[in-house]
This record gives sequence, C-alpha cells and structure tokens, in this order.
Amino acid sequence: MVFNMLIQATIETIYMVLLSAVVSLGIGFPCGILAAITSDGHIFENKGINRILNGIINITRSFPYIILMILLLPLSRLIIGTTIGSTAAIVPLSISAAPFVARIVENCVLEVDRGVIEASESLGANNFTIITKVMIPESLPSLIQGITLLVINLIGLSAMAGAIGGGGLGDLAIRFGYNRFKLDIMIYSVLIIIVLVQGVQLIGNLISNRLKKNGR
Repeated sequence: MVFNMLIQATIETIYMVLLSAVVSLGIGFPCGILAAITSDGHIFENKGINRILNGIINITRSFPYIILMILLLPLSRLIIGTTIGSTAAIVPLSISAAPFVARIVENCVLEVDRGVIEASESLGANNFTIITKVMIPESLPSLIQGITLLVINLIGLSAMAGAIGGGGLGDLAIRFGYNRFKLDIMIYSVLIIIVLVQGVQLIGNLISNRLKKNGR
C-alpha cells in the first residue's frame, strides 16, 4: 500500500517537474536571450525593451511561490479546468520558474566572449545567426548547469505545491505523513526527493562537463 502510494507520488512529481521545465523554458529562454541582446553595447541594444523586460522579470521573481500559486488558481481553473492535482500545479510552477530561466539564460549569454561575437559580426553574420550559431553554442555548458538548477528548483516547488493539493511527493508527505502522523511516509517522501535532486545534479554535471571537454 505505502509502496504503491510512493510510486504514484514519484511519477506525479516527475510529471509535474518535466512539463513545468519544458513550459518555463519555452517562456523564459527567449525572454533571457532578448534581455541579453538588448543590454548596453550588445548586438540589438534597446534600452526601452530591456527596461520593460527586466521590470517584468523582477516583478514576477519577487512573488513568493505559495502566494503566486494561490493567485494563479483562477488561471489554472481556466486552462486545466481544475485547481487540484498535478496537471493544475504545472501552471503556477511554469510561471514561477519562467523568470528564473530568463535570468539564467541572460547571464549565460552575457558571459560569452565579446571577441567571438565581434568576429562573427565582421564576417557578416546577422543577429539571428550570431544568437543560434555563436551565443547559444558557446554558452551551452553554462546553460546546462542552469537548466539543472531549474529542475532542482522545480522539484522543491512541486513539493510545496502539495500544500494546496498539487499532488506528488509533497502532497503525500503532508496529507498522509504529517496530517495522519505517519512518520515513515514523510521520511520516504523526503528520501525520494533527495534521490531525485542528486540524480538530476549528477546528470547535469556529466552533460556539462562533456560539453566543456568537447568544446576544448
């Protein structure tokens, strides 16, 4: 019984995290690229766009997740049709993680050697080519590390989503472990979360290190 509950909750957590990561990357990645290239002295410098974009990112990052999750309950109901369960939790998870992704991508892209970018410009490369052929490939090891942090962050947030019926290991730990005084379920849930985090970090490090070696 307990084993089946843990398996189901683990699957729900992985489902929430993976889909939220994909959606947040879809939102945050282009925003991060745009924030980087519109910064001072970059290939598409535009102070107006940069200020607006940074303002939006800063405001959305300022909301504590539990408050943001409650505020987005109507949006979850509108999109998913319910506010309870793993699928409904994907909406606030994705929106909460998107500005985090944007900042990671912006910082990684800004670390790319400007000399490489200037060399591409001198060869006649347009902005799109510089972004896709220079900036992203050059910053890929750092981006992988950033995505690793994103997934780990989402695992923690998905556990917090259990506080309002989001499903997954957090929900199991709260409803059955804490509320029903079943310490073993709470301990098992925490141990599985630790294993997931360690596994993600290990895989992220391996991929990033491999890319760095290939780059050299």
